Amino acid sequence: MATKTLIVKNLKTYYKTRLKEKVCAVDDISLELEEGRVLGIAGESGCGKSTLALSLMGFYFPPLNFKSGTIEVEGVDIMKLPYEKLRTDYLGTKIAYIPQAAMNALNPTLRISSFVLDVLREHRPDLTKEQMLNLAREKFEFLHLPERVLSAYPNELSGGMKQRTVIALSSMLNPKVLIADEPSSALDVTSQKIVIAMLKKMMDDQFVKSMIFITHELPLLRHVADDIVIMYAGEFVEKGTAEEVIFDPIHPYSHALMASIIVPEEEMKSKKLCAIPGAPPNLKNVPPGCRFADRCSFAEERCKKEFERIPLIHFGNGRYSRCIFSESELREKYAKKAAKQHSENDYE
Repeated sequence: MATKTLIVKNLKTYYKTRLKEKVCAVDDISLELEEGRVLGIAGESGCGKSTLALSLMGFYFPPLNFKSGTIEVEGVDIMKLPYEKLRTDYLGTKIAYIPQAAMNALNPTLRISSFVLDVLREHRPDLTKEQMLNLAREKFEFLHLPERVLSAYPNELSGGMKQRTVIALSSMLNPKVLIADEPSSALDVTSQKIVIAMLKKMMDDQFVKSMIFITHELPLLRHVADDIVIMYAGEFVEKGTAEEVIFDPIHPYSHALMASIIVPEEEMKSKKLCAIPGAPPNLKNVPPGCRFADRCSFAEERCKKEFERIPLIHFGNGRYSRCIFSESELREKYAKKAAKQHSENDYE
């Protein structure tokens, strides 16, 4: 039986505005991450992906607040730990985080060696300064960063080198779980490939036991993740293997999301490119029923009224979808829609 490095149950977190309004950014999220697996989380901007990453790390600083739920890292609920113990014994060692916009995460007035020493003095005070720098050199060499990077300032590095430097700092102590929040964003295609290859090699060489890879580029996850969850308006709406979610999505939002993306794969080129109408709901006042209903072409009145909240239904073999329609009903709807589009194209 595979070891579970991270178990999250019914996690709810929210932002409190200046007017004391609550924005339900992460609403009743549950997930399990097995050792040796990469879980991809995808969704459009504003769906709660980055808030979930911060929440899993225990970074609850105003205006972000914890409401309820458990976050177990190697069997220990980190939400029950005193913050000092969480900071010294878990953050960076058991669970680590590569921040979004990592290229801007480094203080431009400090040399890279300063960041290294700051991390290791906090978690490995038994090491001498030279031992700390040697440990950093090994990690930097693994990520194809020259030793001179240690004495450089962030502005002396290219975008790709800065990104790899942040990855090195985040994984310095070989965490069990690494949360990568859009680590390839704002990079050119070549740098993206290098960063992704480095992350995969870290998994292969077991410097990192498991990983959560967050992105809004769904097709990218085919080359990174074993499993994918689709997030929308603060909740998960679909879960499956990477191949299933990308090439055979079930939930109407996942289906629409894939149809709105230009992808190079031959299998997807025949699909008509479509935009998703409307906008996500305001999470200060979450509507009842399906949160995607106002944008869904298959929605019925009961989608909005019959349920306080649509449950996440298990279709078997680890496949989940948050929709009132059964899998067969959705397949039939997609087939009819595709046939209609095909006939319209023939007419044109």
